[in-house]
Amino acid sequence: MDERTKELIAIGASVGAHCHPCLTYHVEKAREIGIAEEDIRAAIDTGHMVEKGAMSAMKKFSASILEPSPTGSCGCKAKDDAPPKACCG
Repeated sequence: MDERTKELIAIGASVGAHCHPCLTYHVEKAREIGIAEEDIRAAIDTGHMVEKGAMSAMKKFSASILEPSPTGSCGCKAKDDAPPKACCG
């Protein structure tokens, strides 16, 4: 993989990971190697799209663990009338 592609991926990943120092570093590095501002902005936008998808999935997941469920958090079914277990182990 070439350096340009690596830096654009790192920019998007930095946004998704909420890593301010990482984003600062990789944007500076991208500029140093001549990546166009438009491409840097596109990588940032892509990171935000990934971030938005992850936040949506987490909202659904966190809501689901608050709802009563016949299975434990690991997905195992409770036997008879026993309360769900936190773990099948």
